Amino acid sequence: MTVIHGYMHDDHRSCDELFVAVESAVVDQDWDRARSTWRRFSGALLRHFVMEEDVLFPKLEEATGMSGGPTDVMRMDHAQLRAMLPTLEAALLDGNADDFLGNSQAMMVLMQQHNMKEEQVLYPMADQALTDGAAIVHAMEDCGGRVDGAEPKV
Repeated sequence: MTVIHGYMHDDHRSCDELFVAVESAVVDQDWDRARSTWRRFSGALLRHFVMEEDVLFPKLEEATGMSGGPTDVMRMDHAQLRAMLPTLEAALLDGNADDFLGNSQAMMVLMQQHNMKEEQVLYPMADQALTDGAAIVHAMEDCGGRVDGAEPKV
């Protein structure tokens, strides 16, 4: 693994672990833990999207001259995942384990498929095309606070 791939792979794992922790808290009917972990998960996921959409994807598109390719597919995946968040959050607010767990399976599958595409195609491409990987990682870390106003309600 190289710089960008390693950093983003680790960020994927962090998001995945938080999501599994939310599911576990829901199974345990520990709603306080589920909601607090959800805030951490949704913030981390949205931060990840911002890092890619605001920094990595534009840099990769500029370096390769590509448009309408893999980065557009990733943006569409991000939109699908963002659209799923309110349904899961509503289930947490209502304390509805069946709704949460039913919808969380679809979210997990989409996240896993998305992560696999990024880790097998996009990140290796980025590490090959972008010679300043450490600077790009630093820029991604700097933009991490903005999450498109999608503040969790729980």
